[in-house]
Amino acid sequence: MRWTEGNPDLIVQWVRSCVGPGYIAAVWRGMDYEVRINTLEGPMKVSPGDWVIRGVKGEFYPCKPDVFDSTYEIVEANE
Repeated sequence: MRWTEGNPDLIVQWVRSCVGPGYIAAVWRGMDYEVRINTLEGPMKVSPGDWVIRGVKGEFYPCKPDVFDSTYEIVEANE
């Protein structure tokens, strides 16, 4: 899921629904919304525009857009 202007709350809800509340934190820092994910490598900040990826072991981590674009293909969901 990619962090766009209107969906940081959806990302937080998605991660929490999969692994529980202890893996992601979202707080207001002044005028900015800050999201951090507890990854296998330690806490990582998610920035607007980043992708949040669920790994093969169910872990979550942020991925910068340029890395995502060069590594993954977007697949449309079957409806």
